[in-house]
Amino acid sequence: MLRRLAVVPLLLTTCLAAPAAAADAAVPAAATARHPAPAPAGCADVHVPGAAYTVSACLADLTTTGTVPTGHTDPADWAGLEAPGTVTPSGVPGVQVDGYFPDTSTTNTDHGWHHDSQFVVRLPRHWNGGLVVAGPPGVREQYANDRIISDQVLAKGYAYAATDKGNTGSEIYRDGGRPGDAILEWHRRFAELTRAAQRTAAAYYGHAPRTTYAAGLSAGGYLVRWQLEHYPRLYTGGIDWNALTFTRNGSLLTTLPPALRAYPRYRAGEPDAHAEMLAAGYPAGSEALWDQHYRTQWDFLQRVIREEVDPGYDGAAQAGTPFCPAGTGAGCDTDYDFASRPAAVHRAVDRIALSGRIQRPLISIQGTLDVLTPPSAFGDVYHRMVADAGRSALHRYVLVAGGTHTDGLVPLAPGTLEPMLPSFVTAFTELEAWTRRTP
Repeated sequence: MLRRLAVVPLLLTTCLAAPAAAADAAVPAAATARHPAPAPAGCADVHVPGAAYTVSACLADLTTTGTVPTGHTDPADWAGLEAPGTVTPSGVPGVQVDGYFPDTSTTNTDHGWHHDSQFVVRLPRHWNGGLVVAGPPGVREQYANDRIISDQVLAKGYAYAATDKGNTGSEIYRDGGRPGDAILEWHRRFAELTRAAQRTAAAYYGHAPRTTYAAGLSAGGYLVRWQLEHYPRLYTGGIDWNALTFTRNGSLLTTLPPALRAYPRYRAGEPDAHAEMLAAGYPAGSEALWDQHYRTQWDFLQRVIREEVDPGYDGAAQAGTPFCPAGTGAGCDTDYDFASRPAAVHRAVDRIALSGRIQRPLISIQGTLDVLTPPSAFGDVYHRMVADAGRSALHRYVLVAGGTHTDGLVPLAPGTLEPMLPSFVTAFTELEAWTRRTP
């Protein structure tokens, strides 16, 4: 269901984990067609329960080394999420299934389908008995994690499934009937795919997965936390990476407006503005990242997320006015004050808020120089929430020195920033050992 028609156009950019400058690199021509080939002779179609449409393909390599030239991934979807020069595993033959579940929204144009709730399922020939399910960061699509998660786990023998979360692009707030509906759909679609992928794997391999892990970066990490709080029976455990967090009192809606007010003054050389940025939670040493985030992420995200949960703030407008100056007043997202908003707005956020009541093992990795989900306002907060909920034994929180929101940002401050992908790989191995069943 579509909620509201857009009347103010938005900058079409990736939200929550926008690509760095490196994202402008050319996309290989083979990947731009975005029409997966049907199964060749001898490659049987794989049934995905509940799907409205699927197309299967037997591939010599399910990793991006193989799927880029065959058009079974979209490099634009994962641009900016890895550090330049990153080498990922390859050489995993198997079957890929692309498709979609029933849905009425049409923001995802992959394959020319113009249909949301798209997914990809990858079934390696040499299966280790496990499944990893992921959701994309920001408003990206189902291939966003192909380099940083899919390639890594396929090389270990896992089956892999990923969802587009049910809505994509810069106007996610148009999806749904009530404030918060578009984000709530993310969680429903993740669980829907998990169930379907488990049944698909069981039919394909002859037995159900012995382990199922949820994994994700940024908004995808927020999905992992929600799944382990609300759908624990589906999972063995989870791993989140610089996860977005919504709580009753804190989220991007409380961390972004102070940055939008202080950063222009910092850039202009006002001496007190730097202290205001630090007081808002932005870590010292991360200054080289501030300008890029101000231009491409902070303002955009504030307006889009605020429109999703508080559409009345800017009246009939949609997602406010980009970069409105501080002091503009009502309707300006730079001046937004979540604490003073009406009770209905707080109820909308309550609908999508985390509780910390995880029921399966979770490893959270958090970069110390993240300026989109800074640790003091996101990772640290969720770690305390888990402790307050009495679930500390189920949570391991790892701070990664020099890590920032996405590895594609590392070139902005070489020598200061460090890629986090190696930490993710290490943490995933730790999660396997932690959750391994003993005889």
